[in-house]
Amino acid sequence: MRRLLILALLFGGMSLILPLGVSGQGGQALLTFGFLILAAYTVGELATAVRLPKIVGYLVAGLVFGPSVLGTVTYEASVRLDAVSQLAIALIAFLAGAELQWSEVKERGTTLLKIMSTELLFGFVALTLFLYALHGFIPPLQGAGTATAIAFALLFASVAIVHSPAVTMALLNETGAQGPVARTTLGVVLLADVAVVLLFSAVLAIAQSFAPATDAAATRSVGAVVWEITGAILIGGAIGVGVAAYLRFVGRELMLFAVLVAFFGIEIARLTHVELLLMLLVAGFVTESLSEHGQQLRHAMERSAAPVFVVFFALSGAKIEVGTIAPLLPLVVPIAAVRAGAIWVGVRVGSRWAGTDGPERRYVWMGLVSQAGVAIGLATILADAYGEMGNYMRALLLSLIAVNETVGPVLFRHALDASGEVASRPAPAHGEVVAGH
Repeated sequence: MRRLLILALLFGGMSLILPLGVSGQGGQALLTFGFLILAAYTVGELATAVRLPKIVGYLVAGLVFGPSVLGTVTYEASVRLDAVSQLAIALIAFLAGAELQWSEVKERGTTLLKIMSTELLFGFVALTLFLYALHGFIPPLQGAGTATAIAFALLFASVAIVHSPAVTMALLNETGAQGPVARTTLGVVLLADVAVVLLFSAVLAIAQSFAPATDAAATRSVGAVVWEITGAILIGGAIGVGVAAYLRFVGRELMLFAVLVAFFGIEIARLTHVELLLMLLVAGFVTESLSEHGQQLRHAMERSAAPVFVVFFALSGAKIEVGTIAPLLPLVVPIAAVRAGAIWVGVRVGSRWAGTDGPERRYVWMGLVSQAGVAIGLATILADAYGEMGNYMRALLLSLIAVNETVGPVLFRHALDASGEVASRPAPAHGEVVAGH
């Protein structure tokens, strides 16, 4: 009751103060940022009271107070706060890379690759066949030729199989989980992020051969994606060496330095046109592998990023367009079910192939349902390339992402609870250590 009262007071105060900041858009964005931190954190605490992950509360807060429902967080303010989302993605990527130990990669790399490749293959094939079977019910494809329907199914499936490093990192930090289910899920998610970008590039090139894009930009996108991957690995490695050198020879003001690494990473990725998530993931991995002080930087980054991550998930909820999603649910729900089923089968087959048993075979699939970030970027490329059909694909994918982004954290939290990997210590509050293509 106390938290509900706090939430009502926040909403009332925001409703009274917000008009004062409308004329000054910078003030409006700053006010929205502060409101989202408090409101999302409060709803996150309410979520834990009913045994839901905090990030589900953050998403719900963003949805309820966002443009689609109450409108307290306006569309303009959410656009102005996109820089916060970029910062969160940068921090998440670096932290995720730093979580991968070189010793673990050498020891379990083959296992992770087998599980990842199998579950991606099952997901891609199942979604392609299902989307092709449904193409008669998809407005832009009604009456379309076989080649166009196949292209739609292949392109949609290549994006729909993406996972979410942001949600994975958020739940692992919230629960303190460190067991085999947690480590395997994180490894598979990070490897799959790279594999899916490569797969999407190949599928887009193949699809264009029998279903040409309506925009020449799509052709440029294939070459650009190749550079995004190779360039991100090279530049990320260089950044990691630089950060490790700083930690060895300077090693001061780590909280400020952590934020600067993220900001400079965003700018470097923009100037060099490489994939931000992959670049900083590599940077984090290289830093952790080369430096004895990588753990100190991780802790500093987690402390400085706490409010940023809360706002990131709240903004993700605010961008869910209820009016667009609702009409698509009859299509989206079966697609989400097929995707989850394919992940379940793929993980079980991959685990058997890799020789793993027990909780990993039973529970890792639950950590792979969530989606975010990278899938949205790939969906935008499709929208730019294929006109009306591309826009519909984007709307369908965003609806699927919204469903999986809500259901996925609940499943993963259940998996960590059921496998007994949730730390016995109290989960860290987001004001201390915190949880986002």
